[in-house]
Amino acid sequence: MPLASTALPLGTVAPNFALLDTVSDKLVCLEDVVSTKATVIMFLCNHCPYVQHILDELVNVAKTYQQQGVSFVGISANDAVNYPQDGPQQMRELAKEKGLPFTYLYDQTQQVARTYQAVCTPEFFVFDRNMRLAYHGQFDDARPKNETPVTGDDLRQALDTLLAGDQVSLDQKPSIGCGIKWKIQPEAVD
Repeated sequence: MPLASTALPLGTVAPNFALLDTVSDKLVCLEDVVSTKATVIMFLCNHCPYVQHILDELVNVAKTYQQQGVSFVGISANDAVNYPQDGPQQMRELAKEKGLPFTYLYDQTQQVARTYQAVCTPEFFVFDRNMRLAYHGQFDDARPKNETPVTGDDLRQALDTLLAGDQVSLDQKPSIGCGIKWKIQPEAVD
């Protein structure tokens, strides 16, 4: 059953992170990916049909807006023990196969996903030039089982608005997708 993203309050300053880039094997921090125009932080994974459905167009959107100074970063936080297709090696393979134009980071501890209050894949957080959350919503209305074309219109509109120096509309549809695959936490012992 698909999940909808929750509301990290607009205006929230982007939480910092330091995560492994699965392609370069280097640690990447938030400051390494910040743009003076807009920064898109996306929670993705390899196996989710919702991500797979939009991935080719997401690559196009990222390439288009990177030319305008927007920064993109993908993060996967899924439990790779129970979902091995979402592990770092498989992420690297997907990044190369699809030619991802953004870093694809692995959140092994899942702490970054929790800090961002991410709940599903794909999930999009767009921060303005001051790194304040301006948009937290869907890519577009396309879903794996509907006939709506994949366009990225919602994300594009948010980015166009920010690039024009305006405030993104507060009318934002939440992301819908597969729930993040959380690690099972052991029961606390008193």
